[in-house]
Amino acid sequence: MQKLGDYKLPQFFNYPPYFTLQPVRDTREKQIQLWKELILDYCRTQKIFVIGLEEDFPLFSNPVIERSLSHEAREAFLSILVSDGRAEWLDKRHRKCLILWHRIQEWANIILNFVKENGLEDSVMTVEEIRSGIESRGTELHGIDRTILMRALKLLEQKGKLAIFKGTTADDEGVKFSI
Repeated sequence: MQKLGDYKLPQFFNYPPYFTLQPVRDTREKQIQLWKELILDYCRTQKIFVIGLEEDFPLFSNPVIERSLSHEAREAFLSILVSDGRAEWLDKRHRKCLILWHRIQEWANIILNFVKENGLEDSVMTVEEIRSGIESRGTELHGIDRTILMRALKLLEQKGKLAIFKGTTADDEGVKFSI
């Protein structure tokens, strides 16, 4: 079993045809499904939130079998994640992709559980404390991408679960929970 750091790669990763977009529809659909699952799982376990299409992303090449995904294949796999609501292009030219291994609603639920588990129902925290504070260590929220966190917080604000208030800088933006 091949590994990438401490991550165990699936069997198909050593199968050269999976690094080329398959022309037969059924085969391509299977290929796309496998790549979608691999990208989401790898990003979740490695806490990767953004993939640059033109950057060296470890999954896009396998030196053992001397294969790399073409630009077209990379964009195809990420575009499928976008159409499934599991990713979003961060720019018009499709160079950077925000990976949503949890959808925004799921992140919002994780925030609510975090608040309840830590007894923070009527407290105030900064956005940075949620991302990197002592309370969030060891949780999925620790190190969360700021864009994803702010979207989940805004969703919770719309539902009346919290209020976001601006600080003098982005670092001291606050959140008052009212759960």
